[in-house]
Amino acid sequence: MSRINVGVLGVGKMGEYHVGILSENRDVDLKGISDISEERGRVISERYEVPFFKDYNQMLKEVDVAVVAVPTKLHYQIGKEVLNAGIHVLLEKPCSDNLEHARELFNLADSKNLILHIGHVERFNGAVQELHKLVDDPILVECKRMGPFVERMKDDSVVLDTMIHDIDIVLNLIDSKVAQINVMGRSVFSEKDDVVSVQLEFENGCIASILASRASQNKERTLSITQKNSYVILDYTDQEIYVHRQSSSDYMLTKDSLRYKQESLIERIFVHKDNPLKLEIQHFLDCVKNGTPRKVTVDNELYSLEIALGIMEQFYKQNGILQ
Repeated sequence: MSRINVGVLGVGKMGEYHVGILSENRDVDLKGISDISEERGRVISERYEVPFFKDYNQMLKEVDVAVVAVPTKLHYQIGKEVLNAGIHVLLEKPCSDNLEHARELFNLADSKNLILHIGHVERFNGAVQELHKLVDDPILVECKRMGPFVERMKDDSVVLDTMIHDIDIVLNLIDSKVAQINVMGRSVFSEKDDVVSVQLEFENGCIASILASRASQNKERTLSITQKNSYVILDYTDQEIYVHRQSSSDYMLTKDSLRYKQESLIERIFVHKDNPLKLEIQHFLDCVKNGTPRKVTVDNELYSLEIALGIMEQFYKQNGILQ
């Protein structure tokens, strides 16, 4: 098949990442970019030597595939326009901030025989790929995704912007439905949720604890899993996995001190490290060109969003915030 014509709508930080990777892909002809800020669009246009379209509708006439990386509140409107134009879409996460709108977009794509891919880049992290081979009966899952506040994100929810990565990974890791959700959180730097701690109880008895914060001075992206015979630790940033087995602990009490000792066999799992966004874009293009099955089913996409929106609803009710 000949090279595929691609355009990018929205060239903020994430959109520029897409432009950079697409501009180096030999299977792609990057036809253009568009952004509400003409100044920003011109900068990216010159940086990557790609045409800038002030009117994205003109760009859509030139492409078969579009990456949509606009603010979440515009996902439904623009996603619908692009699909109605007969164009395959990679829509940055979350699909929408409204579950019915998300369903409508997937139904529209299906009715037009188009691919609608939601940009959950962590799915393509090499460590996450390996994780599925190591986990079979989790008892407890603990996730931390923390970092400093970024002013440009003040109008977004930390749940939909950050925590949704871990919600998506946990739900696709645990083969069970969520039975109960408990939420605690607070606003710190914005009028939205800046710090949220969630406990999910699953029908199979597994418990997941997920913490997302954009009020932390240290950046941390980790996931740990307790199983009967192993303890698995994943570091997203370094794409590293360590597995602890045959652990034992003891303590020594003397007149002056109390010392704890722990021993275990630690395995470092080999992880093939590549750019997760590059892998995600390639998977999307393979779905478009070759009919490759999607990595996550539409039902699972919608379920992750449903749980995320349920968490937000609890937070806003508890804190008396109007959505």
